[in-house]
Amino acid sequence: MPRIIVKNDPGSVETVAAILAAGGVAVIPTDTVYGFSAPVPEGAERIRRIKGRGDDKPFIQLIADPGWIRQYALEPLPEELLSLWPGPVTIIIPDIGGGTTAFRCPADRWLRSVISKTGKPLYSTSVNRSGEPVLWKIKDIIGSFGGGVPLIVDDGDKPGGVPSTIVAVESGSCRIVRQGTAEIPPSLL
Repeated sequence: MPRIIVKNDPGSVETVAAILAAGGVAVIPTDTVYGFSAPVPEGAERIRRIKGRGDDKPFIQLIADPGWIRQYALEPLPEELLSLWPGPVTIIIPDIGGGTTAFRCPADRWLRSVISKTGKPLYSTSVNRSGEPVLWKIKDIIGSFGGGVPLIVDDGDKPGGVPSTIVAVESGSCRIVRQGTAEIPPSLL
């Protein structure tokens, strides 16, 4: 059985950050839905095993501050796009490694504190088995994944959670990959 803590408990940020910094996977509430989170890069395979997700689908990386993306971006990003952060917008960028990476700076201050305290981006993906609906009831999350993760952070049920809007930046142009909760200004498209 995992350790279950309440998001608003004193010390919850430190507890979650310690598990993640040690390479563990945690189920944590985001500003959109509950997510599996683990440190970049070592946590990817652990999340894939728990979720049953193939290697062909990359994870979003959560960052604590919009400025963090600059250390990974191959080219400057539109300031108007970055002004949507913190918020439920995921930005796919050409990265300095020659590929692409999806980043999001979440609106939830608690979550940004966890990321900051961990000291590196965190992988994030919705809590569900690959191909199945996203779980939003905390009792269902505990029942389905309680044996597979060391920590679950309880922030109550999250009915009607809508994932982030995903925007790809290609040669300075933006296109919507997935429409989620956030609207992208037409001037960016």
